Amino acid sequence: MLAVHGFWSPRLGLCLWAENSEHPVTSASRATRRARPHPFAASADQLAGHHPGKPTTTTLVLPSTRTAPLDSPELVRATPRRASSRPPGLLGWTVPVVCFTPPEALSVLDQRADDVRYGASVSYLADLIAFSGELTERGRVLPELVDAPDGYLARWRPVIQGPDIAAVHALAAAMPPAWRAETDDPAETGGHDPAELLHDALRALVDASVRERLAATGTSLLDPLATRRGRRPRRTPIVETWLDALTSSDGRFTADPDDAAWLTRELAGWADVGTGQSGPARATFRLTEAPQSGPTLFDQAADGEAADEQATTVQADEDPPGHDPENVEAGADGQRWRLEFFLQSVDDPSLLVPAEQVWDGGEELHRWLDRADQLLLGELGRASTMYPELSGALRRARPSALELDAEGAYSFLSTKAGVLAQAGFGVLLPSWWTKPRRVGLRASAHTPTDGVVAAGQLGRGQLMEFEWQLAVGDDPLTGDELAALASAKAPLVKLRGEWVAVDPDQLRRGLEFLGRQPAEPQHKTVTEVLALAAGDPAAADTPLAVTSVHADGWVGDLLSGVAERTLAPVAPPETFHAELRPYQERGLSWLAFLSGLGLGACLADDMGLGKTIQLLALESLQRAEDPDMEPTLLVCPMSLVGNWQREAARFAPSLTVYAHHGAGRPRGTELDARLAAADLVVTTYQTAVRDAEDLHARRWARVVLDEAQAIKNSRSRAAVVVRQFQAHQRVALTGTPMENRLSELWSVMDFLNPGVLGSAEQFRSRYAVPVERYGQAEQAERLRAITRPYILRRLKTDPEIIDDLPEKLEIKQYYQLTSEQASLYQAVVDEMMDKIENTDGIERRGNVLATMAKLKQVCNHPAQLLHDHSEVGRRSGKVTRLEEVLDEILAEGDRVLCFTQYTEFAELLLPHLSARFQQDVLYLHGGTPKKRRDEMVERFQSGDGPAIFLLSLKAGGTGLNLTAANHVLHLDRWWNPAVENQATDRAFRIGQKRNVQVRKFVCVGTLEEKIDDMIEDKKALAEMVVSDGERWLTELSTSALRDVFALSGEAVGE
Repeated sequence: MLAVHGFWSPRLGLCLWAENSEHPVTSASRATRRARPHPFAASADQLAGHHPGKPTTTTLVLPSTRTAPLDSPELVRATPRRASSRPPGLLGWTVPVVCFTPPEALSVLDQRADDVRYGASVSYLADLIAFSGELTERGRVLPELVDAPDGYLARWRPVIQGPDIAAVHALAAAMPPAWRAETDDPAETGGHDPAELLHDALRALVDASVRERLAATGTSLLDPLATRRGRRPRRTPIVETWLDALTSSDGRFTADPDDAAWLTRELAGWADVGTGQSGPARATFRLTEAPQSGPTLFDQAADGEAADEQATTVQADEDPPGHDPENVEAGADGQRWRLEFFLQSVDDPSLLVPAEQVWDGGEELHRWLDRADQLLLGELGRASTMYPELSGALRRARPSALELDAEGAYSFLSTKAGVLAQAGFGVLLPSWWTKPRRVGLRASAHTPTDGVVAAGQLGRGQLMEFEWQLAVGDDPLTGDELAALASAKAPLVKLRGEWVAVDPDQLRRGLEFLGRQPAEPQHKTVTEVLALAAGDPAAADTPLAVTSVHADGWVGDLLSGVAERTLAPVAPPETFHAELRPYQERGLSWLAFLSGLGLGACLADDMGLGKTIQLLALESLQRAEDPDMEPTLLVCPMSLVGNWQREAARFAPSLTVYAHHGAGRPRGTELDARLAAADLVVTTYQTAVRDAEDLHARRWARVVLDEAQAIKNSRSRAAVVVRQFQAHQRVALTGTPMENRLSELWSVMDFLNPGVLGSAEQFRSRYAVPVERYGQAEQAERLRAITRPYILRRLKTDPEIIDDLPEKLEIKQYYQLTSEQASLYQAVVDEMMDKIENTDGIERRGNVLATMAKLKQVCNHPAQLLHDHSEVGRRSGKVTRLEEVLDEILAEGDRVLCFTQYTEFAELLLPHLSARFQQDVLYLHGGTPKKRRDEMVERFQSGDGPAIFLLSLKAGGTGLNLTAANHVLHLDRWWNPAVENQATDRAFRIGQKRNVQVRKFVCVGTLEEKIDDMIEDKKALAEMVVSDGERWLTELSTSALRDVFALSGEAVGE
């Protein structure tokens, strides 16, 4: 296995290198002062097979023992390395790397390989690339001219101001050590300075990002330059050459040195005006409402108190004292506003010094900032070049504020504040502006029928009575308020105690729009109403923005996210062999409801709440109503194919299930026949990609993605393929619709209801950047409102769910063998059945028990049977399924006990799981000293201890109190209910405050499944084995044993 890492080299650009777990651990060369070859670094050819780049070598300073570097957390070895008795140090190692130019770096991570692991340094690179793109998208860049060995470079550089300063500081602080490990001198172990390295990488990536955008849009900067009196300025040629180089591939150009020096000076002066200084303080402007006597336009009771203030770029802790008006502008009537001046600390934004205190000076101010008065005056002068209205205030010797009328305040709020903030000034605005209540259109839709509606009676084509209203935010305006607004002369008016921005022209067009609406009720379809609610610009041809959409009846329930609770209950048919819990019945009604509308649905219930059974109930229900339905295509990880087959056979036996996967799967006309005969077609993500052409050719009743987080990368091949399936409805089943980034939510939602969140770029600019980078709660709430109709998520901690759940929920966790496991399994059966047939008595019983032990070891992992200390990853279906289950458990913040009867299997899992989940994994076995055992129990029971506890069944099955866990996994079976229940009771006991989920791993088509079925079918037998353990199996006939041990075709995955 490869573990890939990345770093930025000022000399080479982006570099990737990798560790290879199959290479020797220790170096063959003796320790010297010079760097030695990294003993288990992957070759450049191996790495280029995944990420083609320019090969070379470089030196990295890495944590090491005397003989080898330490393994990174991402490297998974079949056999863990021995811990060194000496503390590690930093040593230099030469490593093969593949390098990428900045333009190549922007896309190098678009296609990550599935069979390698990526380190934290690669994730950091992805964050940096994303941040570079954000700066480009927001125009936070400036062009520049820099010297180059053979001429000059036209470059784009980032402009880091306002909230971006904090973002850059956070990126520098979060830089992984591996990112700055490159060195020219192995004896120098300090590494690159994070801030300098980040600065270098960011400049290169931003330059490449801007050029990529300009090239994609075909933009040329060579617009005709202004001429004076018909003559071209003398310096025009270098300007044209420079502009042309700004859009070229590498930015190189040649020019006369004098012309280049002139242009450099001009650009520096221009940039200084727009970016300002980068010292410890900056000028900040705060807009406040001046006290006013008399009634407001709409609110006679309003007392004119100033609104609370909130910063667009910072937040002040305290208000400064009031000031006497200065620079009163003549002819302004009505409400007055004050724009107050401050110096603000860049490092501590809560430190605000009013301008008059700056002019007064003082020892305390001088200790913080030298020449503060000169700094403030210079910054105010720079601001006046962008906001000329400041010139009036600057005519005074000690300017502290600028008084504005309503129009001036509105101009500052709507345009100038943003310009100043972008230029690096602090801007503090009233909270009512940062959470604006703007005049717009409110849509109201009314369903013709009221009351509880059955899902089958609904449709997206249903007509709704529809009307438009003028509103402020979410509140419709009365006739008197509309008349008062129309007669208002100011762009800011006080309405119901709050200030509202009013654009007279927009208001006029809005009133004209309402005047053109017919008197009789209008009608829109449900589809049109849903499009309006989702913010689809094409859905509303209106002169004003649509501020809100309101509906009553079932459409209102859908938009508000309460449809699950208000729909008429739907009962599954008699052919469905399970009793649904109340919350599962509501889930079935919700799925049927959205299916009737043809809308995509994301069932995002917590792990263990029964997403599988709800989907099977939906299939049974609708196929009982319409036996001629097209088949449903269900795509899932390979490890879940057998689970879907088993669950369907158990709960929905009327469904014809066809599993389409494996090397011998049919194609062409044979596949067509299989699909036509099936109700439910189960396939894997890999097979869906390989057989995309065949599967795209059919229209499906429904396409379902299980573990839908598999398409979180919207550009992955699997995500692209599943979005192209044609179906009446799409369903996503996942406990984690979003794991790390909002882009993952977009990928799932775009599969379910294409276009509902706009394009990927639109989603990024509207939601991802504002929410993730700047924490904008308004956009986060808007996103929740848009997605709410299509996502149903219930948590185990919900009181009503807890009431529905049993205290202990037992689940069979089915999985399949890999091809390697299947070959070993069959070889053991062939060898041991010969021995069993030719022996009797005690020897026969011993052979039966030995066969069972070997087969259980094969089901665990090939390395456990072979004792070859080989690689753990990707060779065991059980381990793969275990990783998937643990992913869900850990994502929910839960803790888990993993029981196995084999210490060798636990020792294989220990380093693998620790590396896979990048955390400590506890392991308790019979040889664990009491002191160490007590320490592990205490760590696990503490709130911040490890979340995974491996235990041998005998040593950990009794006598321990591990109630911090609410999940218990039985990885291999003792087939003794008493022993397994004792182990389960480590978590399910007095002191446990949560429901406990118990999962027993069962491999389909092997002895695990067959013996489990025998115990389930024969309860008396289950009672008998309480005392006899597995020995009852030794009494079975040879023929019966052959059936038990036989390997069926469904046991093998892809």
